[in-house]
Amino acid sequence: MDTLRAGVVAVQGDVSEHADAIERAAEAHGVAAEIVEIRSAGLVPDCDVLLMPGGESTTISRLLAREGIDEEIGAHVAAGKPVLATCAGLIVASSDAKDDRVETLDLVDVTVDRNAFGRQVDSFEAPLDVEGLDSPFPAVFIRAPLIDDVGDGVEVLAEWDGTPVAVRDGPVVGTSFHPELTADSRIHDLAFFDELEVEAQA
Repeated sequence: MDTLRAGVVAVQGDVSEHADAIERAAEAHGVAAEIVEIRSAGLVPDCDVLLMPGGESTTISRLLAREGIDEEIGAHVAAGKPVLATCAGLIVASSDAKDDRVETLDLVDVTVDRNAFGRQVDSFEAPLDVEGLDSPFPAVFIRAPLIDDVGDGVEVLAEWDGTPVAVRDGPVVGTSFHPELTADSRIHDLAFFDELEVEAQA
């Protein structure tokens, strides 16, 4: 693969930071990344990987449903293509957000509590031991969701204070934290290139 077509769901959230992180991860693998900002239906089917950033989960889920992007994301995952869902993106991707206002996509078999780690002023950074990484990752938590129930088929990649904060369910990696807010692109690498290499070997 010479060029990775990376879709960033751009209805809300920190799009440019994720685009930068994907480009850095791709460059490390000798691949060019073409960034596609997704605000309407019709773009997801042509993407190799998808990223669902943070933001406000009720707004994101409503806009995805209104634009018909939600069904395309489901088809992307059903085809085994990688997704990285971070913070509010994880809430939307979950099977249960414990909030009827959020129309979850049921991509990751977890139950989450929105803003469980506190308000904006309670944000913090923590070094995380992440499965597959050889040194701690500097995770930034901002009004982070709490993963309080994990399905049988879900792999827990990292915990903080005994609570899962990074998980993998098939081709989908979900994090409670914001990996794009550091110069470290290893979570994007873990989510996308590990999956693509497995797919290439199949």
